[in-house]
Amino acid sequence: MIYAAARRLLFRLDAEAAHEWTVEQIRRVQQVPLALKAIEAMARPPAAPVQLLGMTFRNPVGIAAGFDKNAVMMPMLAALGFGFLEVGTVTLHPQPGNPKPRLFRDSKSGALVNRLGFNNDGADAIAARLRAWPRGVPLFVNVGKNRDVPLEGAPEAYARCAEKLAPYADAVVINISSPNTPGLRDLQRPEHLEKVIGAVPGRKLVKIAPDLSDAQIDEICDVCVRMADGMICTNTTATDRGGLSGRPLMSRSTEVLAKVRARVGKDYPLVGVGGVFTAADVRAKMQAGANLVQLYTGFVYEGPFVVKRLLPSTSAP
Repeated sequence: MIYAAARRLLFRLDAEAAHEWTVEQIRRVQQVPLALKAIEAMARPPAAPVQLLGMTFRNPVGIAAGFDKNAVMMPMLAALGFGFLEVGTVTLHPQPGNPKPRLFRDSKSGALVNRLGFNNDGADAIAARLRAWPRGVPLFVNVGKNRDVPLEGAPEAYARCAEKLAPYADAVVINISSPNTPGLRDLQRPEHLEKVIGAVPGRKLVKIAPDLSDAQIDEICDVCVRMADGMICTNTTATDRGGLSGRPLMSRSTEVLAKVRARVGKDYPLVGVGGVFTAADVRAKMQAGANLVQLYTGFVYEGPFVVKRLLPSTSAP
């Protein structure tokens, strides 16, 4: 009820302005330990531990990349009950992103469209924030390449970025699937993907696009099983306005997830993301093969206590 009223006010603002206002309020609350503890007590979801990637996740629901691009909201997101966090996308050098306006709502469809373009503070600034945060839950950091880096320079760009960030995170997510950096999705081709994965140090997952043919999915899966520790299915889907996320993505992202599971086998770690709003959506992702799930757009629409509502009946039959 309270969030529904707050959302009506927030949704009167431009989507990116509303997000920036939210970030600022969260940063202020994080400076008050008693407030953070009170929020944690209210938001605490039921325990639903998952063992994966050599880690224990207190529950399988995580926040997807894009919400906390600059790693400034980690204490609050952990307090809200997420089982793991993914920050970024982070590039080696700071980047302003694409011109505004670049983030849009489609409230009737429960969707967001973004053409942000990897706007972020850069690897050095974000590494300092990761280093300063005592990890309370598993932390993934999503990395990409700067817009001006050509395809042939991508392996070095990803490697240098990851080298700065990996020591302070539990896994690096290789983002080669955003539709908002020209040519980035070409890195999903096996000849490029092998070089990028091979250059990135540490535990790594690959985030793929939903806009792939079955043959492309098979090619990517075969590379990832050999060279990466897991996959994230999927990023936003490409439209003429930017990357579409939210409810309209649920069906396609889950279909891709199921195809990936069929290709990689039953034991390979997979994270399902795209269109998660309800406990039934979480179950659908897990039944399609996900070990963990993530949301971003569902968090925007459903509010701060969404994790608690998603968890009571997430286990697959």
